[in-house]
Amino acid sequence: MAMEYVQLLDWKRRIFEIYRTVRTSPDPRAAWGAWCATRDEMFAAHPQSPVPSGDRARFPGLRYFDYDPRVRVLAKVEDAEPVPYDLPLTGGGTARFVRFAVARFGLLDRTLAVELYWLEGYGGGIFLPFRDATSGAETYGAGRYLLDTVKGADLGAEDGRLVLDFNFAYNPSCVYDSRWACPLAPTANRLPVPIRAGERLPTG
Repeated sequence: MAMEYVQLLDWKRRIFEIYRTVRTSPDPRAAWGAWCATRDEMFAAHPQSPVPSGDRARFPGLRYFDYDPRVRVLAKVEDAEPVPYDLPLTGGGTARFVRFAVARFGLLDRTLAVELYWLEGYGGGIFLPFRDATSGAETYGAGRYLLDTVKGADLGAEDGRLVLDFNFAYNPSCVYDSRWACPLAPTANRLPVPIRAGERLPTG
């Protein structure tokens, strides 16, 4: 058990480091390439990989859409009345978050908005799950994650606005192994456009 916690710490340390590189890189496309390569390496070999240990030797790598500079946007964060949410988890149960803000942005010739959630618990953290018009066909039906700062997924800010680069959208761990319990994207964060960027379904 002690070694598992040490391995988990190493996993988190590496995730925090790759996102630090993303935030400081002057070239978002190059940073995305490094992010993809690091995730492939970790999913294939790290002891804390979401991929079951028996499947790692033949793990083919994660599947991504091609990088699309159009889906890197800056969002204006607006206050919203704090509302507690018990987001449902895959496999049952809930996780407590608080909706604290709305992020508004332009994407693919549309004006869109998503809710931002704060994890209730020690330290807290911003959580941004979403679904879009590809969900259930080209991407995971229950949604993908873009920000989860308690786990290191933090794209930073520019000019007082939140960076939302959907090229960095990723699948929750439960896509790879049902033993993981992952919060589902709520209806409020269903975007009415197909975002063909970020991580795809493992097969198909």
